[in-house]
Amino acid sequence: MILGDGEVHVDFRKWPDTIHWQFRMRRLGEDEHGIWLWAPAGTVARRAQEPPKRFGYLTVKVVPRDRWWTAIFNDGASHRVYVDIITPAEWSGDTVTMIDLDLDVVCTQRGDVFVEDEDEFLEHQVTLGYPDDVVARARTTAAQVAQALEGGHEPFAGLADAWLEAARSLDG
Repeated sequence: MILGDGEVHVDFRKWPDTIHWQFRMRRLGEDEHGIWLWAPAGTVARRAQEPPKRFGYLTVKVVPRDRWWTAIFNDGASHRVYVDIITPAEWSGDTVTMIDLDLDVVCTQRGDVFVEDEDEFLEHQVTLGYPDDVVARARTTAAQVAQALEGGHEPFAGLADAWLEAARSLDG
């Protein structure tokens, strides 16, 4: 179901609630996997107080309900899929907020799958005080997402390509 072109503020935080990545995307649609958003090439993103950066390519993001991950699908980047391990997303009006738990599962254009930022995850367990249950859930989720990517399970297979095509058609 296409929801239209309403804007959504994507509010990534760091544990327990400090500002991280901030950017805007547009509603694309919704299915059994979650709410799909998109952003054209050139979209501005900012991490905390760092200078703004621009997306170099069109992206599509799925924000699942009650899951410990969110995925972004890139149109032409070296990483085909980039999955952030997060606390489940919370919606308030046109803002979606999630806490980034450092671990990222990446799938390259060639299909290689790997987990990134293990060192940051280990460091933040100490410096940010991740609770043991959050650590366990993040690790389990990262392993499950890696398996889903390697196995070609949705929404990491052809479904995302259809959402990318829908975003391209809106992008003109």
